[in-house]
Amino acid sequence: MLPRRPRTRLGALLAALLAVAALTSACDTTFPGTRLRFASGGPGGVYNALARGLSAAWEEQLGLAGTDVQETNGSGDNVLRLQSDKADVAISAADVASRAASAQRSDDPRALVALARIYDDYLHVVVRRDSGIETLAALAGKRVAVGTRDSGTRVIADRVLAVAQLQVREVEDNLKSSVLKLRSGEVDAFFWSGGLPTNDVEALARDTPVRLLDLGDLLPQIRRSDPVYNASSIPASTYGTGVAVATLAVPNFLLTTRAVPDELAEQLTRGLFDARDRIIGSNQAVGQQNAVAAARAIDVLPGIETDPVPLHPGALAYYRSADG
Repeated sequence: MLPRRPRTRLGALLAALLAVAALTSACDTTFPGTRLRFASGGPGGVYNALARGLSAAWEEQLGLAGTDVQETNGSGDNVLRLQSDKADVAISAADVASRAASAQRSDDPRALVALARIYDDYLHVVVRRDSGIETLAALAGKRVAVGTRDSGTRVIADRVLAVAQLQVREVEDNLKSSVLKLRSGEVDAFFWSGGLPTNDVEALARDTPVRLLDLGDLLPQIRRSDPVYNASSIPASTYGTGVAVATLAVPNFLLTTRAVPDELAEQLTRGLFDARDRIIGSNQAVGQQNAVAAARAIDVLPGIETDPVPLHPGALAYYRSADG
């Protein structure tokens, strides 16, 4: 064994500088005194599944004191919680987020800002195949479940019905209840904005033949008035319906407020992309395939596209570093 050489003053200085640098780096990326409140969605939904997976990853990555995942009614509820200081982070559909952001003052510390675009939802308008309903116009006067109050589904359902100038008998209900009521004949149709495939719709289609209504005739008018929506389609193979239908896609954003410090926002954004594989794996383990599909869409390139909701300065710093 070679004899140990005495440490020089220069070597000691270098070692000290490296130790300080390591300590500084650790301080910059860990937040042991921080506990985050995460507004998600209903139990068993994609928002809730993503929030739980991401929260667990953030706790480990950033050394957080903890995270409180809040079960909510969805996008509208989540935005209200952010604006009223009842949540620090939330997921919301882009249409809900953009309307709230357009009505706020930029200097408001609770002003909404985005960390990332996560994945897209697709509007489903579902009827029984034996109902005789083949077009959206045929829903006039029918019993239609339009989502719960303050949900993203409710917002987009209201928009579509207004553009189509349709009067229906509205039923406020969550997805699970809407599926049960369509199966039993208590409603004639339901709206749902979710990923492909959505587990509950897939399960319904296995025992109750369904039809998805095509929205192609309405897409140009809706997109002219609200460009946050994208024209898309639901493939025939998704639910075994035998035909693809034109529909709307709406992005989902990971949101916070200007009250969150830049350093924390930057690391939350970094942590989202670092946690992608973990979130996929945890949802595969419990068979939540719609959450798996949503997590697979997490990517830096589309992640930066949150217009018209501005990015948090900390998130912007992350994207600039990732680009470099």
